Amino acid sequence: MPAPDAPESRDREPSERDALPVSHTGPASGRPLRSAAFRWFLGGQSISTVGSAMSPVALAFGVLEVTDSAAWLSAVITAALVPMVGALLLGGGIADRYRRDTVLCLTSLGAGLTQVGVALLLLTHQHPAFLLPLSALNGIFQGLTKPALRGIIANLTAGRGIQSASSLLASVRNATQIIGPTAAGLLTASVGGGWAIAVDAVSFLLAAACFARMSLPDLPPPRSESGSTMLGELREGWDYFSSQPWIWTVTLAFAVFNGFNMGVWQILGPVIAKGTIGAAGWGVVLSARGVGALLASAVMVKLTVRRPMGPALASMSLAAVPLILLGAGASTFWLAAAAFVAGVVAGFFTVVWETVHNTHIPERLLSRVGAHDEFWSFVSIPIGQLSTPFLAAAFGTTAVAVTGGGVAAVAMLVPLLVPLLRKIEINR
Repeated sequence: MPAPDAPESRDREPSERDALPVSHTGPASGRPLRSAAFRWFLGGQSISTVGSAMSPVALAFGVLEVTDSAAWLSAVITAALVPMVGALLLGGGIADRYRRDTVLCLTSLGAGLTQVGVALLLLTHQHPAFLLPLSALNGIFQGLTKPALRGIIANLTAGRGIQSASSLLASVRNATQIIGPTAAGLLTASVGGGWAIAVDAVSFLLAAACFARMSLPDLPPPRSESGSTMLGELREGWDYFSSQPWIWTVTLAFAVFNGFNMGVWQILGPVIAKGTIGAAGWGVVLSARGVGALLASAVMVKLTVRRPMGPALASMSLAAVPLILLGAGASTFWLAAAAFVAGVVAGFFTVVWETVHNTHIPERLLSRVGAHDEFWSFVSIPIGQLSTPFLAAAFGTTAVAVTGGGVAAVAMLVPLLVPLLRKIEINR
């Protein structure tokens, strides 16, 4: 049955039936590739993710080439991440209020222009301090983009097509993770990271052109119990999010996981790799993760698990194993093997979580609720990234990486204590 437009009052203890998420109806088409709008969206996302898959490796080693400093690398990455997280909630309100294809077109255009500036600075070997304002602008555009991406699938397909669309998009995204990091590593080692960032800039601009061709219908006037203002709509999104334990318990678990995982993997990873397996080896490890994620997302195009949240969360604990091996100084082979497994479980969880969201949250609230999910699960990342270099200096990289991996693994198991999560179903 359709989900209610607003959550039940929390002045009383909700019954189990009240707490369970319910499905909503969406567009009639259950086969996303038959929709021209979805094909343009898929094309735009495919092009964009090719460049984005190259960007982390190129940026990391580009900064290290100039400064040889984990602290500067942390500062540049955090300069983009903090504004991105800060813009998420506003992005949720915008994406639920205005056409999501228009939002994606404008934000992709802005992100492309900022990456042009980043590429020029890297190619001319400027000090990373000049990257900070451009990174911040790029982060803002990314923060405005993510909620629109979370909500637009329900505008393009419905029913069984939601999981098919999520799996197709994940497959494309994961396929680029196979060749992107390796290509970036080789390109960085040969001519420098600026050229890989230039590819990312062009990909954003081409994606903006694709999104401009989608032409989704105009949205109906906003209707919110809190009023039609942006502030009222943002408050309504928070009310729904905070009243649904099946959402916020997973979000909090990922806040812990992301804080440790991203701090160790993105900051200590390139630093450790620079003195061990090198940029090319690190690219291979990241590509192995992409292979695993691609395999999982491809399988999920056809496979449906009736009650998927239990196995999805339990398997996610394996995604922390690469952190432990990284701290232990494992070889490229073992790191790549662990990264492959991490990619499989992460790919499985991503498709499940996106499908559950698009199936059990009212369409008009999807971007706002998705924004809260991402905001609260991402807010710990800057803390982890900023603190990791100092913790590593105090306790050593091995202790920080191994401990962080252990805590991240446990965090993924805690939400399984909530019975409601194990009852969430995906229609076959």
